Amino acid sequence: MAPRGSLCRLRRAAAALAVVAWASTASSQQAPVRPDISPVYEGFWKNADGSFDLLFGYYNRSWDKELHLPVGPANGVEPGGPDRGQPTHFFPRRSQFVFKVRVPADFGGKEVVWTLSINGMTAKAYATLKPPYAVDETVMGANFGARGPNNAEVTGNRPPKLTLESPRQLTVRVGEPLALSAVAIDDGKPGSRSIPLALVGQSQFTPNSATGLRLSWFKYRGRGAVTFDPLQPKVWEDRRDGADSPWAAGWKTPPVPEDNRWTVRATFHEPGDYVIRALAHDGGLFDWGDVSVAVTP
Repeated sequence: MAPRGSLCRLRRAAAALAVVAWASTASSQQAPVRPDISPVYEGFWKNADGSFDLLFGYYNRSWDKELHLPVGPANGVEPGGPDRGQPTHFFPRRSQFVFKVRVPADFGGKEVVWTLSINGMTAKAYATLKPPYAVDETVMGANFGARGPNNAEVTGNRPPKLTLESPRQLTVRVGEPLALSAVAIDDGKPGSRSIPLALVGQSQFTPNSATGLRLSWFKYRGRGAVTFDPLQPKVWEDRRDGADSPWAAGWKTPPVPEDNRWTVRATFHEPGDYVIRALAHDGGLFDWGDVSVAVTP
């Protein structure tokens, strides 16, 4: 577990990460207006081979508006982009640790910049290897809210391991259900825990998450609507009371299915290219896998 001083530095860093550079076309005499979506640099993770993963998320100021921003001038990562694996579908509110950009061990003082432009406004997140942005398992679990009342719940936690059983590239017609399957296993830490109903009225203000292995399929890229059967748990931090979300008071982690296999039928309502992501999460750490789907008329 990270020392107390490290967690204090993380809190200060997290506050700084939430502040991103933004520009407005409005005149300087007008009251400042924030962009609809702000990209967020979450920090970096050091890999065993010496390379680093720069971790990004985002904040959508709407509670109900989902947005599509295709890769390009309005949604680009540089250098090496504009496509570095970022989402093109943006859920409401906060989504943490959504994608990563790997950089070499000798990256040094360079930076990677994620730019989002919408409604005439531009926001940027700047990723560097400055020490305050270092992230480990304890930091990540705390940011998601998995620690609950007892730090021991996440001590020694390792991320789930996800294996896609579906091919990585598929083709389907509009309106034709597509079967998808993935297997996820976990170390049992932290154990299954719901957010107590006693926190109703508070869950939207404090970082708290239900724990225990769960898996959700969701649209990561693509313009058209996609529906899933069965309905999938939310992957964005909806902390409102009564929300069908692991961050809402009273939400209970569903039982792990037989053979740890999660299946779903996805139906696409418009032609185009899509990415469907399977996200295995234990409330603190996660693993994901992506399936690219070409949808024909």
